[in-house]
Amino acid sequence: MNFNGVFLLYCIVFVAIMVGVGFITRKWISGSNDYFIAGREIGMLTNIFGVTAIGFAGTMITLIPSLAITSGIWGALGFGLVYSVGGLALYGLIFAKYIRRSGAHTLSEWLEMRFDARTRTLITIASMLGLLGIMANNVVSMAIVTTGFTGWSLIGTLSSIFFIFLLFTYIGGFWAVTLTDFIQVCIGMIALPVLLITLISKFGGASFLDQNWSGNLGYWTHGQADSSLAVFSLQYPSILTFSILFACFLVWGNNYYWLRVSSTRSERTATLSYVFGALFLLIPGIILAFIGVYASSVFPDFFAPYGEGNPTAAFGVVLQAVPIGVAALALLGALAASISTSTTALMGASSTAVRDLYQRYVRPKATSKQLTVPSKVITLLLGLLVWLLCFYPGGPLYLFAFSTAWLGPPSVLVFLGVWWKRTTVQGAFYGAVLGIVVLVTFTLLDLFGIFSLSAYTHVGVIGLVVTVLATVLISLATKPSYYAEKGWNTILKDVESTTSASDQEKLVIMYIHLGYNTMAEISDLLGVDSSISNQLIESLDIKQLIQRKSYVGSGFYTFTLTERGLLLVELTEKEQELAEDGISIDDLVFLKQLEHGQGALNRYLKEKDFDSLKASVILAKLIRQHYLKESGIIRRKVEITLSGRDLCQKHRHYHA
Repeated sequence: MNFNGVFLLYCIVFVAIMVGVGFITRKWISGSNDYFIAGREIGMLTNIFGVTAIGFAGTMITLIPSLAITSGIWGALGFGLVYSVGGLALYGLIFAKYIRRSGAHTLSEWLEMRFDARTRTLITIASMLGLLGIMANNVVSMAIVTTGFTGWSLIGTLSSIFFIFLLFTYIGGFWAVTLTDFIQVCIGMIALPVLLITLISKFGGASFLDQNWSGNLGYWTHGQADSSLAVFSLQYPSILTFSILFACFLVWGNNYYWLRVSSTRSERTATLSYVFGALFLLIPGIILAFIGVYASSVFPDFFAPYGEGNPTAAFGVVLQAVPIGVAALALLGALAASISTSTTALMGASSTAVRDLYQRYVRPKATSKQLTVPSKVITLLLGLLVWLLCFYPGGPLYLFAFSTAWLGPPSVLVFLGVWWKRTTVQGAFYGAVLGIVVLVTFTLLDLFGIFSLSAYTHVGVIGLVVTVLATVLISLATKPSYYAEKGWNTILKDVESTTSASDQEKLVIMYIHLGYNTMAEISDLLGVDSSISNQLIESLDIKQLIQRKSYVGSGFYTFTLTERGLLLVELTEKEQELAEDGISIDDLVFLKQLEHGQGALNRYLKEKDFDSLKASVILAKLIRQHYLKESGIIRRKVEITLSGRDLCQKHRHYHA
């Protein structure tokens, strides 16, 4: 069987698995919350693979071998370390806990919580353009590699790739994406080692590379033209520019990394999955670096400066030197990685479109269940839009060039918004506007050949400096939020007005009293956009009925009741009795159902049409209180503990 036959056979099996996963996971979707953030049920191992899958993309497969050829192993691993450690691991360590606790489903939603609605709308549009650009470039690049080997039609290959990932994404949403990420990473983690082992077996190990490397200074520190990757240079490529573009801009300002955090079961899962995912991603990074060195050593006259070949084609070129079965498996691994990242980018764009545009402006009162069909339709439409852009001359190239520009300013707003409470509404909005304008302007000038900054620095450096300076200076010149005003909470102006609360505010007070003391829990219990629950919290904070743990970092979204707030707790006698044990009526009902097994709870939730996020919050709290214990790699499984049974026995006379 020839290469095309073997590769086609692999693809058929792969597609069958992907579509099968879509049909399995569609049963897990009861509303848009399940469709976009999997009901906040994603576990540790599954999210580690999900984070790895985002990084293990077509860009990584082309860029790392290319850097190995031009800058040696140091250059390739320098990029890998910047992206995985500086981007993913730091994102987990300094942002994940805050993001998960904020309750915001999307980055744009949080921007309204922290700043205002116009900033949310601006970044929503910017994020969608950036994500569509990433998706278009990723799919087109892998389609070109595939057609280069198979000789298949580019239009047919592109259409097939889009049909595959649109089908299972449309059917199963974020659950389908998460499970297929798991499968696609497994394929890649098999294909890459097999490819490297085959190269070593056929050509030899370190001695072969030492003898055939065309550079004079060694492949560990220099490329085949004896060039090395700079560290602090303002010109691309360098460690500094990698840090700005691939750590700060691409990760910190990207909605699909935000989704990966907001979909997890807990803050611990969110944080550790990013750290472990970053470390796990170093494995394919190291393998790809050596594949680049082998490509140069096996084909020494192919790549510049000795030939006319582009180093970014290294992965495809080296497949010509291995048996058909291995080459087909490696190409399938690359294709799977491309589809994995594309589907995640699609979910990032569509969740933003639904949550931040459609729900806000078209159906503001729609429930999660009512948004399920619109979510699927919008996902399909955005996918078709990218498909069309791929056929427009220069479309994907221009869109990808823009993507970094659109994602840059949001990353600055995230960092300053989390860690500098003096950042103001005006500073955030105009800083983002100026940053985007500067980035887009210089990108256009470069693309049309009018003026290029590349001889001096990368446009991302200018964009970062402009956004930071504009945001900081305008913030210092404008009035900050109440909590950044010195002494705002030392004097009560009107005792009577600050001891009153609306019905919704009293409900929030009750939730905090019962142990639901984070913004994420309150938003999910109320079933509202986090910007609405944030307004309630700010009102209670100003009235000094609650107190935040801190005003920077994750403590910003952690609350306790003040003595004044406790006076407004309104509970029945039975509710007060349960509250003394730290539980609510719903908590007790869940425990009593789980005495008969998880099947009983699932039937109860379906019968009552219980919101999935509200159920997830209750289960998470009972797990935290050690009344339940948790398991399940993919979907959460819970089992009542001895302490939980004792509590049920204590309140055995209560019936819902």
